[in-house]
Amino acid sequence: MRAVVLSVGLSVLAQFSTAQESPPNPAQALPVCDIEHVTVRGAFGRARFAIDLADDDQERSQGLMHVDHMPTMSGMLFVYDAPRHATFWMRNTLIPLDMIFADASGRVTHIHNNAIPLDDTVIDGGRDVQYVLEINGGMSSRLGISVGDRLHHPSVKTLDEDSCTEM
Repeated sequence: MRAVVLSVGLSVLAQFSTAQESPPNPAQALPVCDIEHVTVRGAFGRARFAIDLADDDQERSQGLMHVDHMPTMSGMLFVYDAPRHATFWMRNTLIPLDMIFADASGRVTHIHNNAIPLDDTVIDGGRDVQYVLEINGGMSSRLGISVGDRLHHPSVKTLDEDSCTEM
């Protein structure tokens, strides 16, 4: 009986000490894809941004105007019902932004780096844009995000599948 108790006790102790020694795996701690986050994946690796979602006309027209600070690794994801010619400006936008334009499959087609705050110059994202991710100015360059990378979010559908299944 003592041998069984001792054996079980040592087994539990071994599992406990092993669990303590192993560093936590952040990929297991966070959901891969959820409505409040967008992940950009490419040759650089992947970056996950906490987002506000702009998926109706009112939210898209407001965008990030009058926002005076945005935390690192945060942004706004603009979602359109169908691909379109996307143009933006920085009127009433107080912080520099990178604008990442993507097609219906979530593939990045154009990046406008460091849009100038309060500037009325039209920023042309190109045709066939269905998603635009706005993040802090300079962030896409610092992370290595480039044309051809992919956005992953529940709103992004690829070949009738959720873009989250590719992760």
